Amino acid sequence: MSDASPADRARDLLAFIDEAPTPYHAVAAAAARLSAAGFAELDERERWGIEAGGRYFIIKGGGTLVAFVAGDRPPAESGFLLIGAHTDSPNLRVKPLADLVASGTRQLSVEVYGGVLWSTWLDRDLALGGRVSLRDGSSRLLRVTRPVCRIPNVAIHLNREVNSAGLQLNPQSHLLPLFSLDGKAEDARLLPMLVSELSRDADAVTPDEILGFDLCLFDTQPSAIGGARGELIFAPRLDNLASCHAAICALLESGDSAPLTRVVALYDHEEVGSQSAAGARSRFLGRVLERVAGAYSGGDTSWEVSHRALARSLLVSADMAHALHPNYGDKHDKLHAPRLGAGPVIKVNANQSYATDGPSTAFFAAACRDVGVTPQYFTSRNDVPCGSTIGPISAAMLGLRTVDVGSPMHSMHSCREGAAVADVEPMIRVLTHVLKSPELPPPRD
Repeated sequence: MSDASPADRARDLLAFIDEAPTPYHAVAAAAARLSAAGFAELDERERWGIEAGGRYFIIKGGGTLVAFVAGDRPPAESGFLLIGAHTDSPNLRVKPLADLVASGTRQLSVEVYGGVLWSTWLDRDLALGGRVSLRDGSSRLLRVTRPVCRIPNVAIHLNREVNSAGLQLNPQSHLLPLFSLDGKAEDARLLPMLVSELSRDADAVTPDEILGFDLCLFDTQPSAIGGARGELIFAPRLDNLASCHAAICALLESGDSAPLTRVVALYDHEEVGSQSAAGARSRFLGRVLERVAGAYSGGDTSWEVSHRALARSLLVSADMAHALHPNYGDKHDKLHAPRLGAGPVIKVNANQSYATDGPSTAFFAAACRDVGVTPQYFTSRNDVPCGSTIGPISAAMLGLRTVDVGSPMHSMHSCREGAAVADVEPMIRVLTHVLKSPELPPPRD
């Protein structure tokens, strides 16, 4: 889609988001696009036969994916050029013992995952998605397409002060979704639904085959283009599937042969600190890069080879950015308030919540200029702490030069978020140009 219009880019993003209600679906959707473009899947447990110009990807934990195009030059001499993003979004996760009865009704026991904006999950048509693990060791993706539960708000007649005092929610007692009116019926439990849904489009399963699951609630309302002139995007999980989509598009459109090895890393568990076997704090990406670097040295995976490669490398950490909110303009630093529709944002924090520095800013700003894009800048107010990304984590874990960037958005961490059609294509264009770089600037340490 290298010649796609901004509207086409936006529609493709929305299709990707709707296909990916969970990190596992996001990785499956990305893997499908990569496979269709000739990328071969590698297995961590096996030997890898990596050749210059080859296209490969690896999946870890179901929700993390690393894809790369092997460069013509050894990484120890040229480095890696990486784009990082994350597949997970704040949501509500189903607990292992899910069936709960209250006041004669059936509810689902859920846990808050990440920094959820709680109130936005009330009064929405919610479905279930994720993966179900079976006795034989396999896992199946599950995506229920119909609304199956809802978290009802309490009527204003019973909470008269809600509009003046604010909505006060307890996540243990107020975020439990209604699942059935009959708390005694066996077919109103979660397990029969899982059996029915898994048996619908594949080989039938029995209840005793289901031994585990990783399930999320998600809003069934499709993503949409809105606004008076069709300039706005209304969608769930823009943070951070919009960056995942841009990274995959850029990798697919950056061409086959290039001097540098180009890498895209899409991580799970960023929203909860990345502390997992498949998260940015793990050694997964480092070991992948070590094996790739070693392939150019006769299989030598010594630290010497990978250290030289990492010291020459650069990471573009792509995660969404806070756009100026017209109703809350005072929440932004006046000089660093990105606007919807005005292009990619370079994110800076002196206290290293973002890993951007002067040289990495210059690299990304130059890439923007090369393709006719003017970057915006975000720093938080001095009295409002900012969030963080995989950027500082990867920079610290691997010693990577890093720039933190993102597209501007509203309602971050809401059940449903907002962005601009005009911001989708420029970010893909810049990231594609970045991956086409014939060489990286030398480290300025």
